[in-house]
Amino acid sequence: MTQNAIVAENLVYRYGHLTAVDDISFAVAEGEILGFLGPNGAGKTTTVRMLTGQSRPHGGRALLLGLDVARETAAVQAQIGVCFEVANLYEQMSAIENLALFGKLYGVRDLDVDALLRRVGLDGRGRDRVAGYSKGMKQRLMVARALAHRPRILFLDEPTEGLDPVSAEAIRNLVLEERARGVTVFLTTHDMLEADRICDRVAFINQGRIAALDTPHSLKQRYGARVIEAQVQGAGGALETRQIVLDKPETPEAVQALFSQEQVVTIHSREASLEDIFIRTTGRGLA
Repeated sequence: MTQNAIVAENLVYRYGHLTAVDDISFAVAEGEILGFLGPNGAGKTTTVRMLTGQSRPHGGRALLLGLDVARETAAVQAQIGVCFEVANLYEQMSAIENLALFGKLYGVRDLDVDALLRRVGLDGRGRDRVAGYSKGMKQRLMVARALAHRPRILFLDEPTEGLDPVSAEAIRNLVLEERARGVTVFLTTHDMLEADRICDRVAFINQGRIAALDTPHSLKQRYGARVIEAQVQGAGGALETRQIVLDKPETPEAVQALFSQEQVVTIHSREASLEDIFIRTTGRGLA
């Protein structure tokens, strides 16, 4: 039977009079990727800080691997890997030196630095100073550092934000590899396309509260609508878009009218995106 690696029970966190996280509860199974999705300021990073022992909840509790994070912080932190969006590397040291230092701090005796660098696509650059790395290279090095002690839970906060496509794809592949070996991944992002590609379930957080939590497929079935989207030639030759919602009694007649009354240039079907569903469930976009 699958066990829960992360359990949040009625978590609350305030900044003065502002409630950043407002009584949220959820669980993440071992070996699951949970996408924690929302715009900036929604409460994503504050939640991660409570789950990783960096901030003590003002209400509720967090359990990781059966341990109370607030009471057994050191034991929890020994079994988790954390990678934040903002780089916090020793930039005057090389990548090899950064990883070796981290390995020593965690008591990793058999750390294979070269293998870690290969996994993140930095082989051949290990002796270079981190100060000369691009943003994507630094992000990949931080992921490598988070994996150095073979954590059972991996927290990634906006891991591909602002990265080039190659660096972003490398990190996505790493996440899937870790999931395949049984690691639980807690991924915060406002990139709905990325979440749809790699997450087993997603939670929508808005103004400190969870608006919805389910698999991407189930959310689309529950809140979304399949549509036919066509481009037609309008007055003066300009292209205009027409949409017809599928699965309704009037759909066949609407499709027939489209082709009989319009000059159709292109046509395709489209299901609702996670961003469409986020807007529907929260009443706001991701900006």
